[in-house]
Amino acid sequence: MSKDFIPAAKPIVGDAEREAVDAVLRSGMLAQGAEVAAFEQEFSDVLLDGRSTVAVNSGTAGLHLGLLAAGVGPGDEVIVPSFTFAATANAVALTGATPVFADIELAHYCLDPEHVASVITERTKGIMPVHLYGHPANMPAFRQLAEKHGLALYEDAAQAHGATLDGAPVGTFGTFAMFSLYPTKNMTSGEGGMVSTGDSEVERLLRLLRNQGMQRQYENEVVGFNARMTNLHAAIGRVQLTKVGDWTRTRQANARFFDKNLDGVGVPAVADGAVHVYHQYTITVPEDRDGFVAALKDEHQVGAGVYYPIPNHRLPSFARAEDLPNTEQAARSVLSLPVHPSLDDEDLERIVTAVNTVAKAGA
Repeated sequence: MSKDFIPAAKPIVGDAEREAVDAVLRSGMLAQGAEVAAFEQEFSDVLLDGRSTVAVNSGTAGLHLGLLAAGVGPGDEVIVPSFTFAATANAVALTGATPVFADIELAHYCLDPEHVASVITERTKGIMPVHLYGHPANMPAFRQLAEKHGLALYEDAAQAHGATLDGAPVGTFGTFAMFSLYPTKNMTSGEGGMVSTGDSEVERLLRLLRNQGMQRQYENEVVGFNARMTNLHAAIGRVQLTKVGDWTRTRQANARFFDKNLDGVGVPAVADGAVHVYHQYTITVPEDRDGFVAALKDEHQVGAGVYYPIPNHRLPSFARAEDLPNTEQAARSVLSLPVHPSLDDEDLERIVTAVNTVAKAGA
């Protein structure tokens, strides 16, 4: 009898989420309302030490509106990694500004502060690191760069709910930060995003921009968007928020098991002072990454994710002739193993056996 396939990612939605959605349906108040306001406050309290948050209908919308609210626009440049999902650079481009791609460091796959410093120009408006895979970027170094050059600092925290650096939650370092609530993230609202900010004017503009430019009906102050979160999505998110702490601890325990037992592959490093929340457990393989992934699936029924095999600067939408050697190396050599909270002890043992067997065989 064949073993069940272990997927790389698995959203967890239970009876409590269904009951919360049913309660909203029964209320008849489906659009943005009291559930959204409660979710914003609870997200702030649980994950951001009370920093204000604004709920939107997607993580990409959160980045886009955050940049607009922070004053980014035509003629500006924002430095971003190329090794990430395209939404990071897309959001910059959608403001009319230019995304400038910088290289990553290979220990944590986050922006490299030294390379960022080399691409700052007179047009640079800000720096937007990504806390990739759930590991915090080097925010103290970026803060120093921003202060030295008079730049803003933004955060793409799409994958980093609950991650911290030197005791400070990600999402509290920049002018704004965006958290994705897509189904495969560490917690979900079904679809959606949350934007945090410590700037009251940025918060005011975010609330205007998400709602057609108005705080009061028919009193449109700016040209805005329909980027509202619904009460239905917020109800799911509120339930998930009560679970994400336990889920994170499970992810971290799973990661420790892999750290201890995997052989023949490079396991993820964690920086001093950083708390990694393991949205992905990303390893490096010595050669033939794609063959490695295929062998895990075909021979062992273990799924693996290959994220960002084409760096942003080589996508047809950007097509830049940049020299980003670490980005290119990561794009061809990393894969992400299942680390989600649905794994049981047998699953963990199977994953370790599969990886070690494929590594020993040379894929």
